[in-house]
Amino acid sequence: MEKEKLYRLKSEANQISPILNIGKNGITDTLIEELNKQIKANRLVKVRVLKSAEEGKDLKAIAEEIADATRSTLIEVRGRTVVLYR
Repeated sequence: MEKEKLYRLKSEANQISPILNIGKNGITDTLIEELNKQIKANRLVKVRVLKSAEEGKDLKAIAEEIADATRSTLIEVRGRTVVLYR
């Protein structure tokens, strides 16, 4: 992905609120299904990963797992928030 598009997507992401929270259940099929619907509808989505979802996992690893499961591009991980784009 070229830099200009990446910058544009990051600035767009600043304007939106997280649509889903990933909690203690972690990454479930239901979560992936809902996320796929949201990505299809909005293209750019923000997801908040709660502390209870980590369970010793690295936040970046969780973000990559979500991106793989939804076949989307990981734009950025900022704090506990993950931005995905398809």
